[in-house]
Amino acid sequence: MDAIPESTHEREQAFADALRADGLRMTHQRLEVIRELASATHHPDADELFRAVRERVPTISRDTVYRTLTTLAARRLIERIAAPGAARFDPDSSMHHHFVCTECGRILDLDAGDLGEPEVPSGLPGIGEITSVRLEIKGVCGECAAHEKVRTGDGGS
Repeated sequence: MDAIPESTHEREQAFADALRADGLRMTHQRLEVIRELASATHHPDADELFRAVRERVPTISRDTVYRTLTTLAARRLIERIAAPGAARFDPDSSMHHHFVCTECGRILDLDAGDLGEPEVPSGLPGIGEITSVRLEIKGVCGECAAHEKVRTGDGGS
């Protein structure tokens, strides 16, 4: 597996190297996509990346964004996260887990140390070799839960 990029610049370089290794030219459009993704501090979806890059590069195509994301996810440099509405992408390849709000789709990073190491059976029939484990916890975030309490008048007095 590739080394974990620690800085935005290192992420950009790792992303560019992966695209070149897959035979994709490093065009200005692709470079702007990887710059936007590498600097993300949240979990953007493809359309969000497209809109952000389009402000700087009006000629960008959705296909360029999707192809770039697909290549990076296939090389495990980013993680594709299923969320309500649209898949989101995590450029942070450090060991951490996710909480996904089933109401608003918000994704929060959870420090792996806070949850401890998940126990994985040493031998799962027919699986093969397990190289890593990430947890995805789903539920209702505090903000959505608070809105629901206000909406229903359940202030919990």
